[in-house]
Amino acid sequence: MTHGDGWGRAVDLDDIGGQVAICGIGESSYSRASGRTATEIALDAATRAIEDAGLEPSDIDGLTWSQFAPALTAEIFHDHFGTSHELFSDQDCGAATGAAHAPYVAARAIADGRAKYVLNSHAVAWATEREQMVGGPGESYLGFVEKLNLELPFGFFPQPVYFAAIARRHMIEFGTTPEQLGRIAVVSRRHANLTPGAVMHDRPLDLAGYLGSPMIADPLHQMDCCLISDGGAAFITTSRDRARDRPNAPVVVAGVGEGTSDYGLHLVEQDPFTSTPQVYAAPAAFEMAGITPDDVDVVTIYDPFTIVALMQLEDMGFCAKGEGGAFVEGDTLAYDGGRLPYNPHGGLLSHAYVLGIAHVVELVKQLRGVAAAQVADCSVGVYGGYAVWDSGTLVLTREDA
Repeated sequence: MTHGDGWGRAVDLDDIGGQVAICGIGESSYSRASGRTATEIALDAATRAIEDAGLEPSDIDGLTWSQFAPALTAEIFHDHFGTSHELFSDQDCGAATGAAHAPYVAARAIADGRAKYVLNSHAVAWATEREQMVGGPGESYLGFVEKLNLELPFGFFPQPVYFAAIARRHMIEFGTTPEQLGRIAVVSRRHANLTPGAVMHDRPLDLAGYLGSPMIADPLHQMDCCLISDGGAAFITTSRDRARDRPNAPVVVAGVGEGTSDYGLHLVEQDPFTSTPQVYAAPAAFEMAGITPDDVDVVTIYDPFTIVALMQLEDMGFCAKGEGGAFVEGDTLAYDGGRLPYNPHGGLLSHAYVLGIAHVVELVKQLRGVAAAQVADCSVGVYGGYAVWDSGTLVLTREDA
């Protein structure tokens, strides 16, 4: 079986390319344990996004979030802002792939006349809540009977162990090395060091430091693994015409793609063990946007582990399958002159672990030209989100691109 052939599919989506734009963004602070609740964080981010768009809370008539972390629901929104108007709602947005899905949901609601301004938010307080967690975010997996009975007793739990097995398989199949995975960790930290809001802003990392970090699950070191943090972000989607009347330049939703696999949540059942459903999501998004991987100026990749980022770079078509290790060597991923500027904010590895929404907000900053680690002449940005059994790809462009 070839990678990306016969083990999943692209989700059939309407063509919404160029119909809507992101007109407002907001972020709460990203931090280690802050003592805040996820709802407090989400409301902070939402307030900032509404202000950034030059709107009032009463202008927001659509709200999307993730049922995985429902920090800002319609009821919470009304209670906080003192509003009572009708809100279009969808709770399948905001997480790893939902951050890519949210603009599509907004586009359909706007096209159908159900909303004009749709706010998507996602926030977590995992660092604060960590003392009550048994296995970090992996604790949620204990709710799956198959995992509890068929994986956990054999030590195949939780996420670091899963992806250590995948990384080892990638090394066996393709000759990928720890040093190559380390390049992803090091460039992520360099970008975070340039981003004042990043959790790891003040902690430099070089390849020697990466290789010297503790082994979590062989071959993954501590620096191959994402942070556990508090934080959140929000963005507002509206029609392209309305976006032009907002204070900031519109960032156009040029393409969206979603891919799903046949194996579900159970990684041990996955036939293409070193592939992700991005092999289905990315081509669909690129086709909708009318671009190729060569047209992309900056990419933000959902990166809970370095191996996940590397596989998605392959599966999205930025290099051939198995060539990811060689592709990321040198300065390829650097924001300042690299062939493919990658996670200029530092990603989940060094910026903050708030799933995918900060990655989308970073793309908006890049396309506005106001990012901390700004990519020169940036006009096309892509987000790749991954949630084991599915992937989402979002293509954003400048208004004049």
